[in-house]
Amino acid sequence: MNQAINVTGQIMPAVGLGLWKLDIDEVADTVYNAIKTGYRHLDNAADYGNEKQVGEGIARAIADGVCCREDLWITSKLWNTFHRQEHVQAACEKSLADLGIDYFDLYLVHFPIALKYVDFNDRYPPEWIFNPEDEHPAMEPDAVPLSETWTAMEGLVENQLARKIGVCNYSAVLLHDLMSYARIKPAMLQIESHPYLTQEALIRTAQSYNIAVTAFSPLGALSYVSIDMATAGDSVLTEAVVTAAAKRAGVTAAQVVLRWGVQRGTAVIPKTSKLERLTENLSLSEFTLTDEEMDAISGLNQNRRFNDPGVFCEAAFGTFHSIYD
Repeated sequence: MNQAINVTGQIMPAVGLGLWKLDIDEVADTVYNAIKTGYRHLDNAADYGNEKQVGEGIARAIADGVCCREDLWITSKLWNTFHRQEHVQAACEKSLADLGIDYFDLYLVHFPIALKYVDFNDRYPPEWIFNPEDEHPAMEPDAVPLSETWTAMEGLVENQLARKIGVCNYSAVLLHDLMSYARIKPAMLQIESHPYLTQEALIRTAQSYNIAVTAFSPLGALSYVSIDMATAGDSVLTEAVVTAAAKRAGVTAAQVVLRWGVQRGTAVIPKTSKLERLTENLSLSEFTLTDEEMDAISGLNQNRRFNDPGVFCEAAFGTFHSIYD
């Protein structure tokens, strides 16, 4: 049974399927199999470049009577190149069309980073580099206030394209600022969080504003080994406190880490295409961690961030662009 969290009055399954970095040829089948397995929360983004395939999986599940649209919680995200007010709704509508749905349950600002606009017809998804054909390809920041982007996000709710809106990768300072001007308050903060990056103060800040929190990369380094942003030795799954809790509860180390995330009040969106892992990651309600186990796992914190634009933008896209102190 999938547990749930309250997102400003709406119930969202606490365990979702993250759709970043899935093999494009496996996406539709993975989404279909996930829904058949019991997933009702799908976390996607324009930048993942697979929304059409995600939509195929959703359509097949609905056609087969596995679920109806209203059973699903579908999230997507506004990419950095679409931050100007005149581009926000078009970007949202493009994602909706690719997914074959009429509204998002949740639509998020992907990064507090505004980049120069790239037209859909020129390249989609635009990714980070403005013009890959340049002699020295690089990002091109655009001077767009976050408040302008948020005003356009509010328009998505008013036009019934998104039921809830929120942000990703915001700091506590940016949350305080956002809450000072938002007419429609953010319902969700999505951040990297795992036992090596507990982000307790940021989560507490969000919750003090009644903003729910979703943890991406909830298993830590696993999502980043294949793209050389982490090594196999960075895995939290081999930590003694994790393996001991797994042995005590009769579950896997991954289940322990995901349960830690859910038990501390966040949603988690692990990624997998393997059927047995889909089932395993969803099966977190049959055990609980003790207070001592929760504290010990939280004690693994190293403030270790794997997804840091201040690191990967310069290394991969020729531009230093830090958003975290």
